[in-house]
Formats: sequence, structure tokens, C-alpha cells
Amino acid sequence: MPAEVESWLRRRTSATAEWPLGALIEAKAATSVSVVLPARDERETVGEIVEAIRHELDRVVDEVVVIDSRSRDDTAEVASRAGAKVFAQDDILPHLAPLDGKGEALWKSLAVTSGDVLVFVDADIRNFQTSLVTGLLGPLLTDPAIAYAKGCYDRPLRGAPTGGGRVTELVARPLINLHWPQLAGFVQPLAGEYAGRRSALERVPFITGYGVELGLLVDLLELAGLDALAQVDLGSREHSHQSTEALGGMAAQIMLAAWSRLERQGKIHTSHEPAVRLAQFHRTEAGYEAFTRDVSIDERPPMLTIRA
Repeated sequence: MPAEVESWLRRRTSATAEWPLGALIEAKAATSVSVVLPARDERETVGEIVEAIRHELDRVVDEVVVIDSRSRDDTAEVASRAGAKVFAQDDILPHLAPLDGKGEALWKSLAVTSGDVLVFVDADIRNFQTSLVTGLLGPLLTDPAIAYAKGCYDRPLRGAPTGGGRVTELVARPLINLHWPQLAGFVQPLAGEYAGRRSALERVPFITGYGVELGLLVDLLELAGLDALAQVDLGSREHSHQSTEALGGMAAQIMLAAWSRLERQGKIHTSHEPAVRLAQFHRTEAGYEAFTRDVSIDERPPMLTIRA
């Protein structure tokens, strides 16, 4: 590991226990904080998460916003009853053609939140603890040089204490180590829990699909430099796990996201839009049956350009 990264790990990695609520309340001062949950069909968990944040963190979190991403269940109603401000993804900036994906919800949240600091939290977390939020807020509320804080944690899988995060280990980490070794110290580069200053987040584009986390890391590194990035050990995070077929599509989007950044940085050159036709297989009584799915990525420009 490069010496720069080892130094960064020592200085910019902390644990959530280092950021007690009382200290954050004192450090918050006039800084406003928004917590954003992108949610699609998460009625089983979103209400519990919203209630916990509102009841336990009311002195440090100014608003809890749920971006409902075309849920087919009553996620929006559950979140609203729990005390969140709820916005339908496609109702935000309606003059823009709607796009798909988690990154679209995160990007649009910048248009309907007011916080100087935004904390992004997945809405499918089981056994949610508010220390996840306070941990991410710690570096940002106490050090003005920090622009972005990324969570890291253990990933239980089917009862085992580790084993989750398969796309991270098999796809994202090799890409990062090969092309952006400055980011090699991030334990969970695809983690869905992170926080950033609005002043930074509004200046970078957002990939609308699963590549949003990788895209933000690469773009914020380029915008602010490694020393403006931090990570916080949040302990353990348990959530629903996707099928192998779904992970294949996610992995393809991560690779396309990396491809787009490599092209933008002049490291590769291509004459076509990033896209891939992904072949997958099901076993049937007659043998293997092939099917294909087209995987591509879209991107939103920096929110500052839209506000202007």
C-alpha cells in the first residue's frame, strides 16, 4: 500500500465510538444537517429508521428526508407517519426526464433538502443503530477540512459474521487498486452510508445507478484531494442480500462507472457510450437456458449547474 494511503488511514480513519452525541451537539453550532434515505419498497424497515433518528438525534439532525423511488408498497406512507419529509423521486425537478436508480434519488435529494451537511443512509438496514449517523457526522462537524466521510463495517451474510460485499471484493477493489490507488484505504468503497458537505456534493456529477458510490469517491478525490476524505468504522451492518444474477448486473454497472471515469480522466478512449449486453444463464431440465440483459449507466450533472 502506498505510504500516502497508510498515512491517510492513520489520520482519517476513526470509529463511531469516538463521536459521542454530546460532543456532536456541541460541535454542530450553526451547521444544519439533513439525513436522506432513498427508499423503494422498504416498508418493513424505513419507519423504524426514521423514528430512531427523529427521537434520538433531534438535537443534531434538522430534517429526515425520504426519497420514494417508485415504491409499489406503502413505503411513503410509513415513512411519513414516522416523521420524515417524503418526496416522490419523479416529482422533484419534474422538467427533467426521469432516470432510474439509487443515484437519481440521491442527486434529487440535493434539490429538496436544506442541510449544510447531508448524511445518506440506506432504507433497508435491519437492527438500525443511530450511531451509524453520528459516526458519519463526527469528522464533518469537528473538522472543516473534511468534505466527505464514508462508512465501513463488517458485512454479515446468512448468519456468518462476514461474507457480504461480494461485488466490492470481486469488482470494485481490484478496479480501485489498479486505477485509483489513492483510494485503496477505503474498506467499503461501495458502502451506502456516507455523508458530505453540500458545498462539495453539489459540485460533482451523480451516476444514477449502482455506480454512484464509486463515481462519488473518484470525483471527490479529484475535486478535493485525499486528505478531504475520511472513513468511519460503523461496526456491523446487516441488510437484505441480492441474488447472484442481480449482483451480476450491479457488477456490470460498477465496471461501466469506472470506465466512464477513466475516459473522463483521459486514461482510456472510446467512441461509444458505456453499455454492455450481459449474458446470464438458468439451468432447466433440458440444460442451460441463456438470457441477456442490457446494462448501461446514466449520469446527472453537478447540482450547481441545475440551480444556476
